[in-house]
Amino acid sequence: MARFVAGQPQYATLYALGQMERIEAVRQGVPAQVLATLADSMQVTRDQVFVWAGIPRATANRKLRAAAPLSQDESERVLGIARLVGLVEQVVVESGTPEDFDAATWTAGWLSQPVAALGGKSPGAFMDTADGRDLVAGLIAQMQSGAYA
Repeated sequence: MARFVAGQPQYATLYALGQMERIEAVRQGVPAQVLATLADSMQVTRDQVFVWAGIPRATANRKLRAAAPLSQDESERVLGIARLVGLVEQVVVESGTPEDFDAATWTAGWLSQPVAALGGKSPGAFMDTADGRDLVAGLIAQMQSGAYA
């Protein structure tokens, strides 16, 4: 996770982490700085990332100031957002058109728009729960296969 925070985020690498690696990262606590990294690369406000991750603004800002790790629950949610960007990167690469595509910015825009398959709600509204993240990731996978547009 330190390399993710320090340099250019490698979302595809996070997406490809095995379960044991993800469990260890969550148990150690994802650095709060990942919230800022996500906001910067997704070109959204930190507050927007806090909302998607279901982390109160005061808590997130306190942990950012203290350079503290997120709790296990917060870490899972933030890692889930980062891994979703990695999934989008993978889908685009597998589709053969990765040039000039910014997966983080595209994902942020998509998370913010109402989607008919979600009853008109935005995918971002589902990112704060494990089942919601699975549902949203499933929609991305369906887009790749052409089952959902």
